[in-house]
Amino acid sequence: MKILVLGGGGREHALVWALKQSPRVEKIWCAPGNGGIRTEAECVATDAADVRAIIALAEKIRPDLTVVGPELPLVNGIADAFRLRNWAIVGPSQQAAQLEGSKIFSKEFLERHRIPTAKIYGTYDSSAEVYGALSSVAWPVVIKADGLCAGKGVFLAPDFARAKDFVERVMEKNELGPGGRRTLLEETLEGEELSFIILTDGNRYAPLLPTRDHKRVFDRNQGPNTGGMGAYSTDELLPDDLLETIRLSA
Repeated sequence: MKILVLGGGGREHALVWALKQSPRVEKIWCAPGNGGIRTEAECVATDAADVRAIIALAEKIRPDLTVVGPELPLVNGIADAFRLRNWAIVGPSQQAAQLEGSKIFSKEFLERHRIPTAKIYGTYDSSAEVYGALSSVAWPVVIKADGLCAGKGVFLAPDFARAKDFVERVMEKNELGPGGRRTLLEETLEGEELSFIILTDGNRYAPLLPTRDHKRVFDRNQGPNTGGMGAYSTDELLPDDLLETIRLSA
């Protein structure tokens, strides 16, 4: 098989490395890739988020399978464009990608389908609206920028001053770009993070190993969130009873 991987970060490097282990894989391209990936695959200087450019690249190299790493190409509709042409691709549709592309959409989806989630105080289109709502929340409070923010759009605010600083930077100074145009406030939940990811075609599913992110920048869970600094997996992460609950839900 000849495979095209979209993206240029550590996630895509891991994907390329793993795919290369298969004896069925003859060739791997990565767009745009990076210096590390270049030792494993042929890197192509193409913006992974530019759907037209990726379509043009695929028409030229004709991969048997395309694997999408980042969220932005999916939010921009790359999977729909490939499936329209009957090209094999691993990635959700543009509609489904809204679950990652908009935290407000995701929260409303969870509430609509009665999927357990943290209580939401509200969604806001301006910083003034957020400042007004902060007078009636329980501290600490979680502030989320709605759109894609490279992992930096969530802040656990301990008090009003820190909350105001984050909202000001996101909604007034646009430090996170268009992803910060809207925000939501929700209650803080205490507990351990666990990611349980599956691959599905809509009928069947295959689970990946449970993982936990190294999310915040300093030791002992201190400091701001990052875009992700790797993850780890152990047998103890997912108890048998929780695994059975997840399987029954699926």
